[in-house]
Amino acid sequence: MQTQARTANQRPSLITVKSPEEIEFLVKESEVLTGQPGRMFVIAGADRLAYRVHWHLIGLKVERLDHEGRIQSTQHLLPPAFLRHSLSEALAAGQLFTPAVCLPG
Repeated sequence: MQTQARTANQRPSLITVKSPEEIEFLVKESEVLTGQPGRMFVIAGADRLAYRVHWHLIGLKVERLDHEGRIQSTQHLLPPAFLRHSLSEALAAGQLFTPAVCLPG
């Protein structure tokens, strides 16, 4: 999972996700730059729901994370099913974000 150094009141800078196609690029970018599987996405709102998405040739693995980054649930989705997931709904509403990639070291 991605981690970033920050002070208690500082949150990592977030990038707005603009299209479904961008999700695949962002996941692969993070995996190449950090060497870690998947990428975290955050749904804006009071709860700031966090998910880690892994991209595979035939679909996606979506992990719901708690506030400490622990996996609460996992779903394996084909692309059409992902379009009905809450991440896609947040994307359509302009409320899907991802932390900027922080290189290890």
